[in-house]
Amino acid sequence: MNTDTFTLARIHEHLSDENTAREFLEKLRWPDGPVCPHCGEIGNARKLEARPDSKKPVRKGVWKCYGCLDQFTVTVGTVFEDSHIPLHRWLLTAYLMCASKKGMSAHQIHRMTGISYKTVWFMCHRLRFAMTQHGMIDKLRGIVEIDEVWIGPKEKGSGLRGTGQLESKKRPVVSLMERSGNGSRVRSFHVERVTLNNIKPIMNEHVEVGTNIQTDEATVYHFMHDDFPDHDFVTHNKKEYSRYENGRHITTNTVEGFFGLVKRGVFGTYHHWGRGYMQQYLNEFDFRYNHRKVNDSERTLLALKATEGKRLTLRQPKSASA
Repeated sequence: MNTDTFTLARIHEHLSDENTAREFLEKLRWPDGPVCPHCGEIGNARKLEARPDSKKPVRKGVWKCYGCLDQFTVTVGTVFEDSHIPLHRWLLTAYLMCASKKGMSAHQIHRMTGISYKTVWFMCHRLRFAMTQHGMIDKLRGIVEIDEVWIGPKEKGSGLRGTGQLESKKRPVVSLMERSGNGSRVRSFHVERVTLNNIKPIMNEHVEVGTNIQTDEATVYHFMHDDFPDHDFVTHNKKEYSRYENGRHITTNTVEGFFGLVKRGVFGTYHHWGRGYMQQYLNEFDFRYNHRKVNDSERTLLALKATEGKRLTLRQPKSASA
């Protein structure tokens, strides 16, 4: 199956077993020949096959590198490593996650594929980990909108609604949205509280010096003028959401539109995000948003390529039950 025709129908038709899925992943990961994950040598490996008279079976998909003499498979060094789930199930799950604009819950994939819920849950978190982009791409620049949102259950009482106070079950998320003519890109972070000490390191790591930042009137952003003096803001309390000044469009509408997508995903698809896993879900939404200009097939292939060099073990965060 061609990598440029990666659709649900073709997955069902051409990638319905482990062997064809493995061959597909080998072609995707090694377009110029097998690459040894141990020594990095390209094209100097041969797929092992048992001799006709041998009584010792050889596991399918095993390669031997003739540079370092180590053996490997296409899953070594990826989130698929050491997984007993057939690869065609992995590819199907990745497609369903990447093709659903507001995400797809593990329960839904469990019902559609017949894989146990616990297994699908772990598969989804492995794939979300692969979608993580922080630390691998350049800093945001130009015009960057910054805003925060509180994710969690609806709460009664004006003292709690949307405030993220300590007694609230809502959790704050800060997003940085680079706005450009070629398409916006976003990076989101779960923080314990919206404070200068929590937000400033994120901005210093992910926003280029000299960038024009645009926020609402929240005071926390006004303490960053030493690092980001080019700061414009809109005053939501005065019902100001957008304005033009000196030829510059000042607004936070782009990042707030992204927040709307995230909220619809939480309330309509997942219903609840455990505190310890919020960053994983945010990585998934960031990934889909940043690749919204390509079709479902291309987005899935990008996610599969991103699985390389990343591992995630089944270890529950201490805060996962919160």
